[in-house]
Amino acid sequence: MALTQMQIIQSLGEAMSWLERELSWDVPATELRHLTGRIGELYAALITNGRMATEVNQAGYDVVSSSGERISVKTTGRMHTGGHISFNTNTLNLVDRIIILRINTDEMQVETLLDAPVEEAKKLMSDAVTGKSCITMSKLINAPVKPRILLNVKEVIWNNYKLVELENGTIEVFLNDELVTPSKPYLRDIAKELGISILNGNGNPFNTRQLGSVLIKELLN
Repeated sequence: MALTQMQIIQSLGEAMSWLERELSWDVPATELRHLTGRIGELYAALITNGRMATEVNQAGYDVVSSSGERISVKTTGRMHTGGHISFNTNTLNLVDRIIILRINTDEMQVETLLDAPVEEAKKLMSDAVTGKSCITMSKLINAPVKPRILLNVKEVIWNNYKLVELENGTIEVFLNDELVTPSKPYLRDIAKELGISILNGNGNPFNTRQLGSVLIKELLN
């Protein structure tokens, strides 16, 4: 039975929390491939209003979009240009669309490196070992990604600031109606003025997503 959109959202939140916990134990994101892969598939299903593939280890694709596109989802935790993303050349004919995601563990948010029809993605691929095609990280990071408009799930205005939480968990900060980046220094300034700690229960600094959520919740009350 396919997960509903609400179940996908809940599962994505739980998986992200699990990832945060593992990272707090100093486990490298690159050693959590099963977890990051699951997060990527859930995120892709969410943004395409789709569903997870019905078969375990479905050949070729992982998600089916609301329009019926078969999507191969790849997720990485690499924050540098080294390495590559590999695909099974023999099953690319079963795929309509490729989405490559990166989990930014500093900001704890999901970033889209590539979202393209399979024929367009193939132009970035080169042959590796037998049966594999690869896209290097350098090509992905330098390739333009068509922006997708994410929905605001929460927002609050305080003094000259507007804090926005997007559907993928990203926190945006606007100062005098201008988007300011990176968000974290501004969030810390707001927390200081409000007298809110920037540390979690373990005494470690909140990341951007956590601190933004704490501030938005406080200001909405």
